Amino acid sequence: MALHAPILVMKDSMKRESGTKVHRANIQAAKAVADIIRTTLGPRSMLKMLLDASGGIVVTNDGNAILREIDIAHPAAKSMIELSRTQDEEVGDGTTSVIVLAGEMLHVAQAFIDKNYHPTVICRAYTKALDDALAVLDKIAMPVDVNDRGAMLGLVKSSIGTKFTGQFGDLIADLAIDATTTAGVDLGQGMREVDIKKYIKVEKVPGGQLEDSRVLKGVMFNKDVVAPGKMRRKIVNPRIILLDCPVEYKKGENQTNAELMKEEDWQVLLEMEEEYIKNLCAQILKFKPDLVITEKGLSDLAMHYLSKAGVSAIRRLRKTDNNRIAKACGAVIVNRPEELQESDVGTGAGLFEVKKIGDEFFAFIVDCKDPKACTVLLRGASKDVLNEVERNLQDAMSVARNILKNPKLLPGGGATELTVSATLKQKSSSVEGVEKWPYEAAALAFEAIPRTLAQNCGLNVIRIMTQLQGKHANGENAWVGLDGRSGDIVDMKERKVWDSYSVKAQTFKTAIEAACMLLRIDDIVSGIKKKQAPGASAPKQPQIETEGDADNEQMIPE
Repeated sequence: MALHAPILVMKDSMKRESGTKVHRANIQAAKAVADIIRTTLGPRSMLKMLLDASGGIVVTNDGNAILREIDIAHPAAKSMIELSRTQDEEVGDGTTSVIVLAGEMLHVAQAFIDKNYHPTVICRAYTKALDDALAVLDKIAMPVDVNDRGAMLGLVKSSIGTKFTGQFGDLIADLAIDATTTAGVDLGQGMREVDIKKYIKVEKVPGGQLEDSRVLKGVMFNKDVVAPGKMRRKIVNPRIILLDCPVEYKKGENQTNAELMKEEDWQVLLEMEEEYIKNLCAQILKFKPDLVITEKGLSDLAMHYLSKAGVSAIRRLRKTDNNRIAKACGAVIVNRPEELQESDVGTGAGLFEVKKIGDEFFAFIVDCKDPKACTVLLRGASKDVLNEVERNLQDAMSVARNILKNPKLLPGGGATELTVSATLKQKSSSVEGVEKWPYEAAALAFEAIPRTLAQNCGLNVIRIMTQLQGKHANGENAWVGLDGRSGDIVDMKERKVWDSYSVKAQTFKTAIEAACMLLRIDDIVSGIKKKQAPGASAPKQPQIETEGDADNEQMIPE
């Protein structure tokens, strides 16, 4: 037995060494991703110019927009990029912070991996640090009144102050608050739900100035009436009917053949078609509508009957646009004209109007009484500018939605991270066992956010960080942070630099959980079949990567 013991120990140490190499490769890949977008954090951040596959150019400092365009082969780096997308879908902001924080968490863990700490021990310490960090957030959070427009404006402004549109002052913040307030639905107990994707449409129209952008009290869509010369393009207080069926003669499901024996039969067939459409139109006109909108087709004959009755019609509208019109004017989308009722007619709109903007016609249904959907009309010099403004507006609307859902504020400018870091450093002395050191390292990792802010401002990082740590010693001065524009250390309440509680909590959770997941990977197994040349031998079995392969780009082909 004694003869075999050294061999077992040797195998165990080789296995551990192999795992450590994979950890190092994963940490290096995660740090590389974090370094790409580190310079885009804060109001004085750099922009990135991205060239997409079709030769288009995107200029942005939005973390998610940048990482979305990057093609990386390493699986750990792909996992990091996924974090940014998750953060964007969940809360809409903090896409850069989450990558920087996750990269820093992995960076400080490398020292422990090199000292042969087991990854499970590090993950346990990180999880404990996350629980304590969330407790600190609850402690320093400040409630906000969602009806106080000034506070809401300050919060949204501070979240998009780091973006391209920060230079336009209150404009984007105003648009975001107006849009989310309009489309919000009360859930009771002071909670509101806002479905940004479904009920807020952003319509970008090149031309004009950015200051001409506005939130419509209703909806607009890129359509004109079916017969412009015969149908009205402006109707005050219209009665609107929304259909989800074609207003034309029904066609056979499959190829249909009709055999006619006499010449008169053809005339009978045409008359039957006409009669069918006439009945359809009669059922619609019975409710005296001013405007009929259908998602499907509308035949020339139906158009004739409707225009004769003084009714305007729009056909082939998108399903999503139809849903928004229903929410705005109080109509109900009907599948069969026979089932129409008076309650299905929308009477909430104040004005229907078709306007020409640039080269295209847009239909407006506005001045609605109590709209639950709206359109944000963006004007700007070029498509590139409009695309960046839209990205910033989506972030701003997400922040406004988060506040409506969870009305709590936290200090911005790195103050929250510094307070969490100082509190965790204090608590680390009471952590027992080997977990004490990774716990303390996690506390230091939180300082990556204010340190990156200071770097992007072009300040003396060591001096600024020392001053900030002194202010936050013992968990005091929770609201003192770094003003990203001037580089001063100030009270965030005075400067109105705030963060949403939902965004911060989600950032911490996503970053630490992702770091723990990557630390627990000790082998990368390639299960991808490579294409065989004709006459080549059979493909090999999936194999475990060694040190040389762990960071090899050919592992996952592009």
